[in-house]
Amino acid sequence: MNFYAARQPILDRDKALVGYELLFRDGIDNVFPQINGDEATSRLIEGSQFTFGLEELTGNKPAYINFTLETLAKGYASMMGNEEIVVEILETVQPGKRLLAITQELKEKGYTIALDDYHHQNVWRHFFPHIDIIKIDCLTSSKEHILEVIEAIKPYPHIKLLAEKVETHEQYQQAMDLGFTYFQGYFFSKPEMVQSKALPPSELTLAELLYETSTADMDLEKITRVFERDVNLSYKLLRYSNSAMFKRRAEISTIKQALVVLGAGEIKKFLSLLFTAQLSSDKPAELMHLSLTRARFSEVLAEQNPGGVDSGRAFLTSMMSLLDAILDQDMSEVVERLPLATDIKSALSEREGDLGQYINLVEQYEQAKWQDANSTIEALKLDPNKVPDAYHEAISWAKEQMDAIS
Repeated sequence: MNFYAARQPILDRDKALVGYELLFRDGIDNVFPQINGDEATSRLIEGSQFTFGLEELTGNKPAYINFTLETLAKGYASMMGNEEIVVEILETVQPGKRLLAITQELKEKGYTIALDDYHHQNVWRHFFPHIDIIKIDCLTSSKEHILEVIEAIKPYPHIKLLAEKVETHEQYQQAMDLGFTYFQGYFFSKPEMVQSKALPPSELTLAELLYETSTADMDLEKITRVFERDVNLSYKLLRYSNSAMFKRRAEISTIKQALVVLGAGEIKKFLSLLFTAQLSSDKPAELMHLSLTRARFSEVLAEQNPGGVDSGRAFLTSMMSLLDAILDQDMSEVVERLPLATDIKSALSEREGDLGQYINLVEQYEQAKWQDANSTIEALKLDPNKVPDAYHEAISWAKEQMDAIS
């Protein structure tokens, strides 16, 4: 039986990752209303604890998990450590003595408690001493409502506000101005138009190499010459080819030999990873992590579908799919300056072709849009039973790569 879950990053005011909200669905075809909250929470906890591993889903960051009154009463929250999760009390739970007692008990055990999609009622003031985070929906909450909440929690300075469903720069800026501490939403996967960033020489060299390796027939001699004129890249190539994952019978003595040892597939992966890592060096690490997850997810799916998209091109395209957010520019402007193959450019800027569909699919997974994901899976002729495992494998692989980079 497959375990289906997606996750959405939660960032602080510096855009540093502080946790993930875990999103559950019962299979790729499921629509949320067909599953009640009790079952969703129960199966999410079961899957994350016994099927996949919570630390693999969240990279050892706290998991924000929704709880109904029933699942709280059954003690499901305490099945996980108080540093592993943030207990989100669903907006559908009515405040009462039973809930207050459970909240007090969890707080005494050291758990972080959040009120999800909060709508202010005076009765919640009894809970405020035990509440750490209040989540407010930026799409449905007026500024007046937010100011009312801010006024209500003034006597409780330990309570932090989390803006969820942040989808525009205006919503993000308003939340910042109002003093929100945490942020969650699709805006953080989109460009934040602040300033233009030029590519320094090393990035231009990498972009040239990416183009050379994206062609069907790689020109090894030409690629070797590009590496040989950049000592920094050559050093990183040799370090990478010297890692334990590549078994060799003899020591590497030339750049060309290192490239041969790696092979075309690993060269493409190495270059796209290095390019994205260098560009995102002054950006939140989560952008790099998302890029890696997207790349590996698409690569695995392409490998499972022989005769379709080349797995190396799928990896490269999805790795590049967050360049707009990394460079703070519109994607169409970004691809104009990169010497990438035409179909890769079209996939990045217009979501055209199968490569564009792979990007659509990973974004649908990130946002738990399961119906859209199912349509995309069908269009790509993928096996729907293998897609969740590919996503989980991609998350684990991305974490390993981030650990290696750091």
